Amino acid sequence: MLLLRLFGLLALITIGVSLGLYAWYREPRYLRFAWRVFLATLAFALALVAFYAVERLLMVV
Repeated sequence: MLLLRLFGLLALITIGVSLGLYAWYREPRYLRFAWRVFLATLAFALALVAFYAVERLLMVV
């Protein structure tokens, strides 16, 4: 879970900086980058949760 927290914190910082750059420069590439980081973070979190769920199921069997 430490890995998930660290990855989430880094993603939040990255998204925040990207949104700040968008507010400053008004270039849409920063919004696209923030959206891609959000989607990658979501995919990573779902993959990690699925891994933990499968691990728990295998421990029961």
